[in-house]
Amino acid sequence: MNWKSEIKAARDRIQGYAQVTPVMESGIPGYPIEMKLEHLQHTGSFKARGAFNTLLGSDVPKAGVVAASGGNHGAAAAYAARALGYPAKIFVPELAGPSKIALIEQIGADLSVVPGEYANALTMARTHEEDTGAMQIHAYDAPATVAGQGTCFAEWDAQGLQADTVLIAVGGGGLIAGALAWFQGARKVVAVEPETSCALNAALKANEPVDVSVSGIAANALGARRIGQICFGLAQDVTSVLVPDAAISQAQKALWQSHRLLVEPAGATALAALMSGMYQPEPDERVAVLICGGNVAPDPFAT
Repeated sequence: MNWKSEIKAARDRIQGYAQVTPVMESGIPGYPIEMKLEHLQHTGSFKARGAFNTLLGSDVPKAGVVAASGGNHGAAAAYAARALGYPAKIFVPELAGPSKIALIEQIGADLSVVPGEYANALTMARTHEEDTGAMQIHAYDAPATVAGQGTCFAEWDAQGLQADTVLIAVGGGGLIAGALAWFQGARKVVAVEPETSCALNAALKANEPVDVSVSGIAANALGARRIGQICFGLAQDVTSVLVPDAAISQAQKALWQSHRLLVEPAGATALAALMSGMYQPEPDERVAVLICGGNVAPDPFAT
């Protein structure tokens, strides 16, 4: 697949539907870094890019769309479906948490909360797809999703990204797959995962995707049980870093205290690798961090 062409086509396709998110400089780790604030995207995460690209590039059936999600993808799929006039059925696990569940309900999708983790929601979504003929919008392991997420990095390049290295949080792998598909070795990509939700790290060690257990403060966004095949195929040469929950919490607090940026644990995970020293740049290495999600729990303004 010519990923560059797919991402450029996706960029043109979603123009006017997805937000162009801002970039900024920060000195939080003790040295200058670039940050892209993708938590300011529609519904609070980068996921809207893949959802819009999928729907705008497809013949959507009368039954509409279905998606399984830890929360952010479900909100994005529901938002994109509503914007384009399609019905949406969303399945999320209980661990999505009240904040993300409330967001999906606010958007107006038909929502089912299922016991367990993301994998359980995906099973239910596949059953719904078979029963109704609805179109599945996969959270991370589909070409249209990956190309949509890749538009984030095409956009960042156009905004003047200077970094040699980009740190990206990983769950199922759609976002980092989009980065790898766009950069194609032009920049170093570092995969950052929580110690207790690390499907990509486990797959790289096993030389194949394997099931992992998932837990921890970022599990409702980064808690994929198995890394996507597309990501695994693209990620053979990435640097993989694991961070503890305490470092993620510290990065969340630093973003708030330094810049008044309120982000969820997943959104702070990549920064945590720098602050904790789990990734240590070379003295002249220019570094960038993607801030990927802002759906904090509990919602500070919930009534």
